[in-house]
Amino acid sequence: MFLTISTRGDAAHPATDLGYLLHKHPDKAQKFSTSYGTAHVFYPEADDRCCTAALLLEVDTLALVRRGKGKGRGGAPDAALAQYVNDRPYAASSLLAVALSGVFSSALRGVCAARPELPGRARPLRIQVPALPARGGPELVRRLFEPLGWSVTADPVPLDAEFPEWGDSRYVGLVLQSRTLTVAEALRHLYVLLPVLDDAKHYWVSSEEVDKLLRAGEGWLPGHPEQKLITSRYLSRRWSLTRQAMERLELVRLAEADDSEVEEIDNAVPEDTEAETEGTGAEGAETKGTQAKTPHEGETEAGEKPVPLAVRRREAILAALRDHGASRVLDLGCGQGELVRELLKDPRFTEILGIDVSVRALTIAARRLRLDRMGERQASRVKLVQGSLAYTDNRLKGYDAAVLSEVIEHLDLPRLPALEYAVFGHARPRTVLVTTPNVEYNVRWETLPAGHARHGDHRFEWTREEFRAWARTVAGRHGYDVGFAPVGPDDPEVGPPTQMAVFTLETEKEAKAA
Repeated sequence: MFLTISTRGDAAHPATDLGYLLHKHPDKAQKFSTSYGTAHVFYPEADDRCCTAALLLEVDTLALVRRGKGKGRGGAPDAALAQYVNDRPYAASSLLAVALSGVFSSALRGVCAARPELPGRARPLRIQVPALPARGGPELVRRLFEPLGWSVTADPVPLDAEFPEWGDSRYVGLVLQSRTLTVAEALRHLYVLLPVLDDAKHYWVSSEEVDKLLRAGEGWLPGHPEQKLITSRYLSRRWSLTRQAMERLELVRLAEADDSEVEEIDNAVPEDTEAETEGTGAEGAETKGTQAKTPHEGETEAGEKPVPLAVRRREAILAALRDHGASRVLDLGCGQGELVRELLKDPRFTEILGIDVSVRALTIAARRLRLDRMGERQASRVKLVQGSLAYTDNRLKGYDAAVLSEVIEHLDLPRLPALEYAVFGHARPRTVLVTTPNVEYNVRWETLPAGHARHGDHRFEWTREEFRAWARTVAGRHGYDVGFAPVGPDDPEVGPPTQMAVFTLETEKEAKAA
């Protein structure tokens, strides 16, 4: 099996710069040992105007059988003969992709110490793969490569040219051309998409493959329209690995949309802790200072243990949901799943969807809820998904109620209108519960320094009047009624520690609008 990479140039930018980029001298034919054979690199042509590098892989079929141990395409467990007679030595596959990454490793990373200005420069490229297995046909080849800036020619290879009535094989002759891509980008596309089109790998796919996929897919995979198909096939359709990769890709997409780093997006739970603290998404983690004893929350005269504010918050939310007859509930910003766990205890809540932007928080939530060991009937009631409340999401439509418990204060104020529309304008549940800290009550926290927010990630904390003004504006804009309720002890001077708004859809207006 082989492929060629060609480029054109002139006296100012000679085509032989390709040798610097690939770290392979055009005047030498070189060979490299691989796990399953020998890779050869040579240049059929090399001058200032045109330069072509060829990668030829000689596959050791016996090594493929011995190391395959009866698994995968190399082993072909359904027929002993197929272990030795197959397309692996001839058709581009994961074998060629692995050879590509080994032989051109520096080029894949975009590194060229001798000419550091070259890797970032786009140049005219032509790549040819004479025999490419394409499960999905030429149309899939175009769907994978064209969004990346390639002009694609994918000609089906007939089963037998002398018998055209037999039709075409599953192989295509592929030619890719582009003037807008770098060599590193081209190699990364090939490294991922060759095994994707073949829909098979010659080795066991482990969790390390997720990291390889994300490294090679950096800059193009998060926004690719066939992202799900690429991810699933690259990871040999292993569901757990595919989900892990998709979650990480979604974080990358959100970070790019917000012009921020992934670490800033996935910051709901510290990487080095799974302590039983309240998640920033679901319950609004308080600082240690907020858990200090106060005149209202210290031990009673009888020495009874005080009820934590987080517990009171969940009790208030559950009571409101029951009062409004909700059975299908959204926990928006579910964090580590504390509220989801309480909802599952009550059979009246028949469908619960928890959504959070943090992969770490969702992973901890799934583990604490023991989703993998949950009975089928109970598991059918709950689902945890990743997503951002700053974007509309059709998965959130059709629910009776949505809960935003200690969520809004973790958003920058300019982003609140986006959340408002995503929840009240697009999803439009019949009931929406919003809780947030009452900043006036902060003076009652004995260990909270004056002027400090309750949590380091709080972007703001509102007074009762500020919260009510915002809630009434949102309700009026989207056709909801709104009422307010205290959560925790209601101090006669500064109010409760947590304030809750209960939004109910004005059914008459909704019916007229329909």
